Amino acid sequence: MEARLSPHGTPLLGKVLPHLIAANKAVAESGIPAATQELVKIRASQINGCGACLDMHTKEAAAAGETQHRLLMVAAWREAKAFTEPERAALELTEAGTRLADGSGVPDDVWQNAAKHYDEEQLLALVMLIGVINFFNRMNVMTRQPAGDYQVGMLH
Repeated sequence: MEARLSPHGTPLLGKVLPHLIAANKAVAESGIPAATQELVKIRASQINGCGACLDMHTKEAAAAGETQHRLLMVAAWREAKAFTEPERAALELTEAGTRLADGSGVPDDVWQNAAKHYDEEQLLALVMLIGVINFFNRMNVMTRQPAGDYQVGMLH
């Protein structure tokens, strides 16, 4: 697959990217476990069909010690016993927040389930994390960014 355009190295991305990286860094320091953050990024990327982000986040998660089994089970997290209740709540919120166009928004029960496991600051961090990964997914999918070349740490 050939990219429609390469946003990397452009003046506009050079202006926007530092802000998105700063947002990611703030979320990373929010108290949400790093593994949960990667699971959220992976699940949103699966839903959005973003191979570039899937490539990046599965490799980053594996390098951080995530098991291959759990990485393979993210798409079937509802049926998998591999995830904790807080991870499941984050994945459920990710699906609802990523599929806003389906018309149901984020149901109250999904929000309340997440609120059982995360305080208000962490809930806001999850909302921001879901928003940022959805931005990257959409940018990469619209511009047809290819997957497979990511090396762990190359964008840090």
